[in-house]
Amino acid sequence: MKILLTGANGYIGTRLLPVLLEQGHDVVCMVRDKRRFAEESDFGNRVSIITGDLLKPETLENIPEDIDATYYLVHSMSSGGTQFSRQEFESAMNFVKAIRNTSCKQIIYLTGIVNDADLSRHLSSRLAVENELKKSGIAYTILRAAIIIGSGSASFEIIRDLTEKLPVMIAPKWVNTHCQPIGIRDVLSYLGGILMNEKAFNQTFDIGGPDILTYKEMMLGYARSRNLKRWIVTIPLLTPRLSSLWLNLVTSVPYSLARSLVDSMKNEVICKDKKIKTVVPRECFSYMKTLKLAFEKIEQHSIVSSWKDALNRGYLDSSFMDQVKVPQKGTLEYKVKMPFKGPAEEVFENIWGIGGNRGWYYLDWLWSLRGFLDKLFGGVGARRGRTSNVSLKAGDVLDFWRVLLADKKNTRLLLYAEMKVPGEAWLEFKIVNYHGKSHLSQIATFRPSGLWGRLYWYSMYPFHLILFKGMAKKITTYRPK
Repeated sequence: MKILLTGANGYIGTRLLPVLLEQGHDVVCMVRDKRRFAEESDFGNRVSIITGDLLKPETLENIPEDIDATYYLVHSMSSGGTQFSRQEFESAMNFVKAIRNTSCKQIIYLTGIVNDADLSRHLSSRLAVENELKKSGIAYTILRAAIIIGSGSASFEIIRDLTEKLPVMIAPKWVNTHCQPIGIRDVLSYLGGILMNEKAFNQTFDIGGPDILTYKEMMLGYARSRNLKRWIVTIPLLTPRLSSLWLNLVTSVPYSLARSLVDSMKNEVICKDKKIKTVVPRECFSYMKTLKLAFEKIEQHSIVSSWKDALNRGYLDSSFMDQVKVPQKGTLEYKVKMPFKGPAEEVFENIWGIGGNRGWYYLDWLWSLRGFLDKLFGGVGARRGRTSNVSLKAGDVLDFWRVLLADKKNTRLLLYAEMKVPGEAWLEFKIVNYHGKSHLSQIATFRPSGLWGRLYWYSMYPFHLILFKGMAKKITTYRPK
């Protein structure tokens, strides 16, 4: 069968693609920018890539007419601002119009459990999208899940951040809300099992694991799995706004995502029925088992995808790959050209391992302080780390940077700033040959926005003098233990 996979670069889409290929399907991946697709993966001729932006109906003409089914895995949960509900509904409406012009026989949509009458803005938006997809006249299958646990999932990373970093937590009352977490492997099995399954046509299913837990019990369960002693004290005084700011500062999630999650945590997300079992018989993993499986992936450095892969419209537009060509006019630069005697391959491996757990080689506390200040002002901060400690590709997150270019062959790494700055910033590393000797070329480029941008650059210049030169020297001499 020919399957259209929207959101192919997202957390679920990236993991669902190999499942569909194992089932023998041909898959058309719709992305906003082909350059962000995992080009190094050899999917053969059974995967084709088309570009399309659901907010731009004219771009949806690329959808093939002969598709058999489609997965709608698009949402705007991480979007900044107050327009995400309108954007989600508009995207669904444009998609329905486009998909009616094809031979599609089934639309599959993964959403959240929406059993309460008083829903958060985020869950209300998801329900509106669901209702719009049902109007298409095409058979639909809706899977409603609670929080999804797996390496790289936002829910897992929040639980991980909070529990690992805080021995004692003063928590808001929402930690006592009940939910029914489900493992990513179970979600993928359900998504694969309902495909063109006539028993699932025009049906809505709640999906969840076997355990019903409070968020507090989930964090304490995580602590037990890591042999950590943790205490959680709940108080009723923390408002949703304060809770969101607290999550934003302590964890790696941006404020917009934290607010969406906190607002939704007032709603119990528990499966009201088990009818999915009659369509896709499966015994789901327990919560503790899903934690174990997640850490197996982390320890093997084999995290397939992360919530961080999704672009946050509040920080970076989908056209960010256009920034691969660093501008030359109207910019300010700080260049370091550091000679070295060792093998160029070893130095570039140090560049390849920068950020995340390894850090930035020199004055790490200063990078951490910059990240903390960014968080205070509503930025992404530096706690996002890296999706993988051993690989990099265009579109990956690297602390408060986004990877634009990761070219091992030509020994070049180019980063684009997602931190809040009055302008735009690039950081480039490259191995070059200069007068017959190997050098590390390190260039920080800044395009200021008005007077404030220039004041920012010159106020930071003394730090750049110390920081960038010291970092370049460490990169050329660092030897992994």
